Amino acid sequence: MTALRPHAEQQYADELAALAAADDRPRPPGWRLSPQAVVTYLLGDGAKISPKYVGPRRLVEVAVATLATDRALLLLGVPGTAKTWVSEHLAAAVSGDSTLLVQGTAGTAEEAIRYGWNYARLLADGPSPAALVPSPVMRAMETGAIARVEELTRVPSDVQDALITILSEKTLPVPELGTEVQAQRGFNVIATANDRDRGVNELSSALRRRFNTVVLPVPASADEEVDIVARRVAQLGRSLDLPDVPAALDEIRRVVTVFRELRNGLTEDGRTRLKAPTGSLSTAEAISVVTNGMALAAHFGDGVLRPADVASGIVGAVVKDPVSDAVVWREYLETVVRERPDWRDFYRAARDA
Repeated sequence: MTALRPHAEQQYADELAALAAADDRPRPPGWRLSPQAVVTYLLGDGAKISPKYVGPRRLVEVAVATLATDRALLLLGVPGTAKTWVSEHLAAAVSGDSTLLVQGTAGTAEEAIRYGWNYARLLADGPSPAALVPSPVMRAMETGAIARVEELTRVPSDVQDALITILSEKTLPVPELGTEVQAQRGFNVIATANDRDRGVNELSSALRRRFNTVVLPVPASADEEVDIVARRVAQLGRSLDLPDVPAALDEIRRVVTVFRELRNGLTEDGRTRLKAPTGSLSTAEAISVVTNGMALAAHFGDGVLRPADVASGIVGAVVKDPVSDAVVWREYLETVVRERPDWRDFYRAARDA
């Protein structure tokens, strides 16, 4: 069987191997690549190494340099700014393993960060190493690898604070066994947090001091966002084995334009102010809209991506609240889209969607 979405270290194994073979720079203890090679892996080299992230080089350099110190890394940003994507590829390049993951939710328990117990063995034999169930963070400490914590601000505050001793002392006490797990060289933590979740479970000042925060921005320009969407859509089309539908740049640019204008509350020419919908309208959602349009064109169309193929996806992305967002979308259609002569097909499709 073939995995629907291979892990980064599997999907890009050839690139990682090529970088490792040619990498003659100093590597921090426990790292598979040098910091410079990790940056090249993420940003590409214009030849054999494909870009995994399109954004400011300095941000990636700061993130990689942080992982080479005793500070953990917090990737912060609005939804859809590739925080999870970047954390996965950083872990793959540094440790060769991106799977040591804790998914943060309101129900995340302390055991997910520290350790748990096999209760059958615990009841039968009492506390013992065989009854211990290590968390991904504990396994990362034991092997000198990168642990990932997704959506840290969704984790309850008392559970978040379980990380303080781990990050400051680089040790995890196991008082039930009278022992501890000491982090091996190469261990660190990458956490992600959503700008929109501020105030849900704010990080304590003690925990925040243990992190170096890197804010991942939305794409700076429309051209940059179009490039990101086009690259990712092509990758998804191959991984999903979609019938060949050329990703029309005109339709990708149209989707990106709609998202950017509504996200910014202003048309591209700066002449018309717009109401903003409740959703984030992220780059990730734009990728989803175009990919869905390609599937429609392949299976129910003529194999050419057309305005009607992306219109329904855009409407679904914009109108999250059927009351307020529907008003915002209708106003945008009538005051902006309708007035653009080369958008008439899209206007009719979106109006009827």
